[in-house]
Amino acid sequence: MGLIKAGIGAFAGTLADTWKDYFVCDSLNNDTLITKGVKKGSSSLFADPDVITNGSGIVVADGQCALIVDEGQILEVANEPGNYTFDTTKSPSIFDGGFKGIADTFKEMIGRFTYGGIAAKNQRVYYVNTKEILNNLYGTTTPIPFRVIDRNINLDVDISVRCNGEYSFKIVNPLLFYKNVAGNVSSAITKEDLAQQMKSELLTALQPVFAKISATGVRYSEIPAHTTEMVDELNNQLSTKWADLRGINVVSFGVNSISASKEDEDMIKELQKAAVNKDPNMAGATLVTAQADAMRDAANNANGAGMGFMGMNMAMNAGANAQGFYGMQSQQTQTQAPTGEVRYCKYCGKQITADSRFCPYCGKEQ
Repeated sequence: MGLIKAGIGAFAGTLADTWKDYFVCDSLNNDTLITKGVKKGSSSLFADPDVITNGSGIVVADGQCALIVDEGQILEVANEPGNYTFDTTKSPSIFDGGFKGIADTFKEMIGRFTYGGIAAKNQRVYYVNTKEILNNLYGTTTPIPFRVIDRNINLDVDISVRCNGEYSFKIVNPLLFYKNVAGNVSSAITKEDLAQQMKSELLTALQPVFAKISATGVRYSEIPAHTTEMVDELNNQLSTKWADLRGINVVSFGVNSISASKEDEDMIKELQKAAVNKDPNMAGATLVTAQADAMRDAANNANGAGMGFMGMNMAMNAGANAQGFYGMQSQQTQTQAPTGEVRYCKYCGKQITADSRFCPYCGKEQ
């Protein structure tokens, strides 16, 4: 059994007259993945709808792949738009529209059946939607682990994020899709029939995808700018279940929003703030700001400004000690051990060199 290509383009009415029957499929919408072809023609009202007579026509439109199936066995594949004639005397053929792997899969699946022009018991034409299937929503019901790496502050910590968005996919191997998903479906399979399963598998694959992307130093807030890398990695993670089993690939992946919990965000911010104070100048600026805030709060103290400033003075003394510590980091003379003539700090009483301007212990100016 083979297909003979009769023409390219829209189905012509004059061509229909030369065929006993012909099979067509209305335009496949974004929701329909595979559907059974409709038999029309002069004998279609009386003939068995699941029998393809010799000389029947098969019409294939853009974005469709026609599969001729006999007793569940794929006999023919037409993946190019055009009009075809079914001839039982011809050898099986394949019209490949450029989808990689279809020809090899066809060779593995094909069975040679001949009936001497007599129709088999059950023959059907299925049309597979080969267009990009859009608007598939996803969202994490539970947080997904995400590794935060900030080499500027030597931060490496695991947090949890939530995200949502949409993705698109495409059936790139209709034969695998029919064999492992559709089978001898009586009417049609829609994307809603697979939505829950695909969403679950997609979210499972997101965890190693996030792990690989975060290892490069990409922050979770920057994920929407790296969707191209995510598509490649998702197809890699899903290759066994989607590409090799169902003939499906992810085409695009969009992230509408991604966020961490408030606790994780606050933790990261605090760690980043603390790391900034490794710079003595930044640490000093932080202390000055804190002291200015303390003075403002002291002036508004409900128990009186005197009580407020008394507390502030205690805080300032502690701050001065801390400021002295950071000051030591920027003064080379402050880190040297006392040498030569010695004297004692008038604040902390510890031994210092005679020419020291700052005490290397408390940091105060002499």
